[in-house]
Formats: sequence, structure tokens, C-alpha cells
Amino acid sequence: MNRITIAAVVFLLAAGFSTQAYPAGTPDQAQAMVKKAIQYYQAKGKEKTFAEINHTKGLFTRGDLYVTVYDMEGNCVANGFDKKLIGRNLIGWKDPDGVPFIKERIDLVKAKKSGWQKYKYANPVTRKIELKTAYVERADDFVFMCGAYIK
Repeated sequence: MNRITIAAVVFLLAAGFSTQAYPAGTPDQAQAMVKKAIQYYQAKGKEKTFAEINHTKGLFTRGDLYVTVYDMEGNCVANGFDKKLIGRNLIGWKDPDGVPFIKERIDLVKAKKSGWQKYKYANPVTRKIELKTAYVERADDFVFMCGAYIK
């Protein structure tokens, strides 16, 4: 694993995360949350939307589901789980298997507007590295995503 991957995994495993007694999220719920975030973005604009996404108990965070938004260069502009990532370029991040998942999702929305992606990531509830499927969709020059852990 490279330094960035190790740092991300260590942080996520060490970070606390409130599940609010919600069951594990599903891929359908993840997709619905992205669609809801994009509708909110189209109605309220980026400042209000990103602020709402960054609110860890807001509309776009529920249990292990949370929306994250990147620009087309891989800069994190909103994150419902980890505010420390906002403003950082994450294009080089890789999962434990070496999958460059941020770059992969940007490439996906450049090729087609939306789709699904699989990668491994630290689950903030179980604190284990788990397989995750993420729904990603482009709105203007932003990539909205939300993922669900695969059991």
C-alpha cells in the first residue's frame, strides 16, 4: 500500500462514526441519496448543497451512507464523513488492492454520466476494510457519489 492509502485507512479505522442505529445501507439507498443530493444542488446551488453534505447529521448522511463530491481534477469539495478531506486532491488514492478509485470514478463520469464502481474501503461502522459499491453521477463539473458496503 502507498502512503496515501495507508493514511486514509488508518484515519478511517481510528475515526469515530455515529451509526444512529441505522442498518447497513444498500446500493439502492446509495443511488437514491446521490439523486437527492443532485436535485438539491440543482435547486439550492453548490454552496448550500456542499454545506449540507458536509453536515455529518444532515440530509446526505445516514448510518454508513454519506455523499462525497469531487471536482473533475479529483479535489474533494464536500464529504459527509470526513471534513479533513475537503480541499485535498485525492486523485492518487488507491484502495488496498491498488485500484485508483477516485481517478476511476472521474473517468467513469467522463465516459458516461453515471455508473457503478467497486473498490475496497474502510467501513466507518465496522472499522474493517470491506468491498464497497458506489454509485457515481456527474452534475456540471462535479462527481457526486455514495457507496454501500457489500456483505
